[in-house]
Amino acid sequence: MARRRKDKKKDETLVDIVEARESAAEWLERNQNIVLGVIVGLVILIGGWFAYKNLYQIPRNIDAQEQMFQAQFQFERDSFALALENPGAGYPGFLGISSQYSGTKAGNLARYYAGVSYLNLGRFDDAVDHLRKYNSTNELTAIMKHGALGDAYSELTDMDSAIDHYRRAVRAGDNSFLTPYYMNKYGLALLHQNRADDALKVFQDLKARYPNSNEGINADQYIARAKAK
Repeated sequence: MARRRKDKKKDETLVDIVEARESAAEWLERNQNIVLGVIVGLVILIGGWFAYKNLYQIPRNIDAQEQMFQAQFQFERDSFALALENPGAGYPGFLGISSQYSGTKAGNLARYYAGVSYLNLGRFDDAVDHLRKYNSTNELTAIMKHGALGDAYSELTDMDSAIDHYRRAVRAGDNSFLTPYYMNKYGLALLHQNRADDALKVFQDLKARYPNSNEGINADQYIARAKAK
């Protein structure tokens, strides 16, 4: 008796599966135009994306990189004003590249260069504006972006924002040169704001993590100053 019930239940399950298949087939038959339209649309969308990427975006990025070398040359010579707008030989500066090649990796990098150029020229509001628009792409560039923003805000005497960005630079990654450098600035900014307890933790952490760095070697004097406050 129990075996018959099992066989009957199995037969009902098979019937349900067959009916479901037939129902799906009927649905596809009724809506084949819609299905084909969706498939064709996806093919066009994917094909369009690849065409945009390979025929437009990548060539533009290569062109931007080629256009930027003269501005980079002036930047490395500390000729920041020339690097921004008129690097010479008919090439655009960082401002022109970031505008003309917006949406490319090179155009994005030009924003960082422009921000640092403005920082070195003492135009700190402009530095903040361009650095904030720069999209960091990895650990190293995130450290550099937030460290530079910390410097710009510090020059603008907006110490709360400076502290925030120095903290972000420190937390963005672990670089044996840049991280202790910005940890030191982070601690000094905290001391400047009379946040001695927070500064003490930063300098103690700096000494423990990077004892052989210049900042780690000099950390004791700031630890003593923080304890004295």
